[in-house]
Amino acid sequence: MKYFQFIPFILLIICSRPAAAQHSEEEAVKSAIRQLFEGMKRGDSAMVKAVFSENVVMQTALTTKDGSLKLVTASFEKFLTAVGSPHTDVWDERISFSKVLVDGPLASVWTPYQFYLNEKFSHCGVNSFQLFKSPEGGWKIIYLVDTRRKEKCVE
Repeated sequence: MKYFQFIPFILLIICSRPAAAQHSEEEAVKSAIRQLFEGMKRGDSAMVKAVFSENVVMQTALTTKDGSLKLVTASFEKFLTAVGSPHTDVWDERISFSKVLVDGPLASVWTPYQFYLNEKFSHCGVNSFQLFKSPEGGWKIIYLVDTRRKEKCVE
């Protein structure tokens, strides 16, 4: 009868291990995304490139001046060149992690953001990331789509 009192304790240990592993993977995913924005802030294109897959797709969903909706695909190489080119303004994208979902080697992340040039507000929106955990390189961004607007920011 004494042994039955240990069953809840053993179940707690067994059940908490997957949750701890999941939390660890979520933190690793967040770390990759934080590195992207720290690299942008520093103007360090090598730091930025390190968290992206070779075949990344980058897009923006936007509303044009005439009010129509458009999905624009950006060149990753041009983005890296812009990050690494000398510029006087600090690119400060301030994000919050709204949702981080991980299932094995795939992660999906939703991050509302506000973008500042130095301390001046430029625009806001949300980023939607898809990441893949490669055996040799860890979490890499394979797809990034964002929205951009000047007002009505998501918190």
